[in-house]
Amino acid sequence: MADALMTQPMGVWLVPDVAMRAVVLRRWARLVLLQGLERGRVDTTDDRAAVAVWYPRLEPSPPAAAWVYDLHRLLGPHAARFALLHACVDGLRPHRPHHQLAHVAVRRGHGDAARALLAAHHQTLDRAGLPSCAEHSSDLPGDGLLAEVGYQPRSPVLLAPGGPALWRMWRPQPRDEQPHGSAGGELPRRVRLDRTVTPFLGRVLPATPARSP
Repeated sequence: MADALMTQPMGVWLVPDVAMRAVVLRRWARLVLLQGLERGRVDTTDDRAAVAVWYPRLEPSPPAAAWVYDLHRLLGPHAARFALLHACVDGLRPHRPHHQLAHVAVRRGHGDAARALLAAHHQTLDRAGLPSCAEHSSDLPGDGLLAEVGYQPRSPVLLAPGGPALWRMWRPQPRDEQPHGSAGGELPRRVRLDRTVTPFLGRVLPATPARSP
């Protein structure tokens, strides 16, 4: 997980300090995996070439005060942007019951393994009639692993200062009849988050709608 983020725009934004980036991202990845094992589900291939962290979101989650504390305890002065990212994702989660693909990472050249790993859980969701959501940081949200396995991009979250766009991705059920590109009741509208966000209270303040061009 840490290696996948090292050179991506999201990883560069989360840890601008090049000398500390690898250390901080590995600490964060370890925390993410431990939280997933404790509160959600962690799937991986036998050779650890791909990993996915899932959370069932069948009812509103309690405030993540302990999670924010752990971020500051482990990451110290580098925790603020990670806290902002997690508060953003938590605050803009879909309202209907679903599963959240919180994190997915794959070694270069192992895309087939990652697709098979996700397909196994998607089959479970399809049998239960549940959609799923994820986040994807890219200039081309319609490309890449998530798009290949059926996730559709919705409006982005703009992380400031100078942060990348974080696209909300939605994998609907076959019976869902929302037009492609229409979020309907699934995902909140586009917002811009900056330094005025306060992620330490279990909510996002303020979330100012960004005007569409």
